[in-house]
Amino acid sequence: MSVELQSLVYVVDDDENLRILVGRWLERAGFEVVLLNNGAKCLEALAEEVPAAICLDMNMPGLTGLETLEKIREHHTALPIIVLTSDDSADTAVRAMKLGAHDYLTKPLDQPKLVTTLKNAVEMGRLAFRVSQLEREVEGRGYPGIVGTSAAMKSVFRQIDRLALSDVTVLIHGESGTGKELVSRAIHQSSSRSRKPFVAVNSAAIPESLLESELFGHEKGAFTGAVNRRIGKFEEANGGTLFLDEIGELSPSVQAKMLRVLQERSFQRLGGTFQVQSDFRLITATHRNLADDVKSGRFREDLFFRLAVFELELPPLRERPDDIPALAQSFIREHREAMGSRVTGFSPGALQLLLRHDWRGNVRELQNVMQRAMVVAEGEDIREEDLPESVRGRKAESAPAPETELSDDGSKTLEDASKRLLLAALVTHEGNASAVMRELNIGRTRFYRMLRKFGLEERIETIRQSGKV
Repeated sequence: MSVELQSLVYVVDDDENLRILVGRWLERAGFEVVLLNNGAKCLEALAEEVPAAICLDMNMPGLTGLETLEKIREHHTALPIIVLTSDDSADTAVRAMKLGAHDYLTKPLDQPKLVTTLKNAVEMGRLAFRVSQLEREVEGRGYPGIVGTSAAMKSVFRQIDRLALSDVTVLIHGESGTGKELVSRAIHQSSSRSRKPFVAVNSAAIPESLLESELFGHEKGAFTGAVNRRIGKFEEANGGTLFLDEIGELSPSVQAKMLRVLQERSFQRLGGTFQVQSDFRLITATHRNLADDVKSGRFREDLFFRLAVFELELPPLRERPDDIPALAQSFIREHREAMGSRVTGFSPGALQLLLRHDWRGNVRELQNVMQRAMVVAEGEDIREEDLPESVRGRKAESAPAPETELSDDGSKTLEDASKRLLLAALVTHEGNASAVMRELNIGRTRFYRMLRKFGLEERIETIRQSGKV
């Protein structure tokens, strides 16, 4: 593990001789050093420039080291801070670590140990920065509810970007629960029609006898029970986007009327005599293979070609397991307050089970599982026993025991799971190395060995540079 030249480090200590000595040690090791004699000056310097790490003395007059550390953490949650103290009692170390210190060293300082600890801290800080940057990029896409950094989801995001630039008709393919409506909303919200209505209809959820009225509207007296005129979804979506889910379930008669609407962009309400014009963009979705339905005669070929101007395929969750930790965490954040839950994360064992499950219900099933687990969890972490039997049931046949989850025995399956566990813990704890090691119950040496073994930094860098995710 190496450190780049001129990584900026603050040395904060009221002992001038020690401050100067430490500064010389670090400059020889390739760091750029700023020397500060109290906590207040450290906070002032941070307002101007954020260093790669801070060496902070605990025993200073005025603003103490612990008080300075606490104030730093209010704005810099992942900045590595190495505590320097002449107090070798466990109490000082524990208090510093609880406030988020990366590590602590007792005086008199050992030069090699200080340099090594600082290099590790700087590397850890860079990793934390890359993880947080990745999270910001995901959140900054402006696509509510859509979470993913896998190659498959990055492809979906790129297609959403392109589709937002035109009014082309879109057909979304995907299994139930993959987020077809969320993607259609993202296309609408990113397009020039975003200020106009987004109207969603699940074709399979409406009885056939009522679907025509739902889509086209009706005039008063058009049929028994039609006591007032009703505006249909095609008309309601004027200027905006109409999303028709489960388009493959339409009856032949509705298919014929829809084809006419797409050809003429006008229609008659049921019982009406004049044409209604509507400027809508159409996005449809299906879990069926419509091409096969066309061959079997179940679906009109001419309508299919009208709908499938652009086809977008959504991957099932089992084909993008790398997204499971971030999705699970996003559901915890989304539902925690409304459910009055204490849950903030999940244990390594629980995550292992989530990664092993086949998720036939896709993202919707994962959301339901997380909500159920949040109800029964008694602590801040969802544990294995909090998950439903449908998820726990696979443990015996495929999941390793908790004590071997972070194995480095060469097994590719275990390595893949271990990498996901490590990345999920880094994201959960905002790069705080000590918190990650405590959660995963691993030592410092093994922690850094695993970072190198898994090539985690290189992978995150690749994701960051490959475009928006």
